[in-house]
Amino acid sequence: MTALLRIIHLIDPFTLWTGRIFAFLIVPLMLGLVYEVFARYLFAAPTVWAYDVTYMMYGALFMLGASYALYQGAHIRTDILYRNWSPRTQGIVDAALYIFFFYPGIIFFLVAGWDYASRSYLVNEQAAVSPWRPYIWPFKMILPITAILLLIQGLSELLKSVYAAIAGEWPPEHHAKEVVV
Repeated sequence: MTALLRIIHLIDPFTLWTGRIFAFLIVPLMLGLVYEVFARYLFAAPTVWAYDVTYMMYGALFMLGASYALYQGAHIRTDILYRNWSPRTQGIVDAALYIFFFYPGIIFFLVAGWDYASRSYLVNEQAAVSPWRPYIWPFKMILPITAILLLIQGLSELLKSVYAAIAGEWPPEHHAKEVVV
């Protein structure tokens, strides 16, 4: 049991740290939007790059925050039956769901995302509909990075579930989540 807790204590701070770092993507997103609004409406001089920057920053923020959301328990869960189960039953069900659904889905996401991003990199893909034509392979590389981060945090969540299944209670820090503001 202590080995499970050690691994959990290695992964969770890493996910917390990456979530805090990726939260700063809101700054270029906000700056791009504010600049575009001022340029467009105050000076009648819209930019050619603001749309591309904002959708890339929003997409990156959304995707790279997925592992942090998993750590926080912020993903959707139907609790109609789950909340009435004992921690042991919750742990067994969660562990089975991670093994049979989460991991196969995220591994597929990793393989498909890597294929998608690497093809984009090999052709040095640029946005086709934008007059600015930014390179979009760095944006597409977020897909496999997100999958790797989700696999790492998924291991922590699986180990927490195994702990609950064995011990009959969740690890002490399981409910002590922090919200980044």
